[in-house]
Amino acid sequence: MVADALVYHPTVSHYLKFVATTVGRDKTLRTLQYFSRFLAWYLYRTNYTPAAIKPFEAVKKQFGLTRKCMRIGKFVEHFKAAALAADAKTMDPVLRYCAIGRQLGYAMYMSLDTLTYLDAAGIRPSAAAKRLQREAYKAWFAGLAFNAVAGVYTLWLLRQKEVDRTDGEKAVEGKKLQKERNATQLQLLSDLCDLTVPSAALGYADLDDGVVGLAGTVSSLIGLYGVWKKTA
Repeated sequence: MVADALVYHPTVSHYLKFVATTVGRDKTLRTLQYFSRFLAWYLYRTNYTPAAIKPFEAVKKQFGLTRKCMRIGKFVEHFKAAALAADAKTMDPVLRYCAIGRQLGYAMYMSLDTLTYLDAAGIRPSAAAKRLQREAYKAWFAGLAFNAVAGVYTLWLLRQKEVDRTDGEKAVEGKKLQKERNATQLQLLSDLCDLTVPSAALGYADLDDGVVGLAGTVSSLIGLYGVWKKTA
């Protein structure tokens, strides 16, 4: 009976739905990848032996490579999303152009990232891989920047809605606006954390692996939480 209670528990069903999604597995691997990056940095800074650091370096590298493989072909999704955003004539112009920029940035990032996979996996080394990866980071940075601008603009729009509401509307729309604001703030935090990764890789900011690892872990947990809620 105890076994039946566990097997048929709603949480188990929720977990199975979660791990059945590619994005759920990706967010899980990403969390472990960036937390391992932070731990490897921390152990190095606190003078642990190379043997103690090696497992976390391996997790960072292998999970990163696994995620790179899982992203192959995903650029098509983002090119389609960019086309749909371009056709959304009724959307706010700022949000529309930010959506197009975001999706094109992500699409180019994943396209270029795919071209570096064979080199990263050691299957077919390429002299161009380093340059392609750098260009991929630039595209990712641009996509994240567009999304961050959209987040700030959305928060401003929500603030305007609050100011313009009548007393009667406040009671009706207050919870809805608060929910939308919370979701926008959480996404903006995630984007700002993610920006540390290409910024450090491109030399735009002097950030060590500790900062990048922690920031990446936070954004991954936010993404993990979002996917978990969607699969409920």
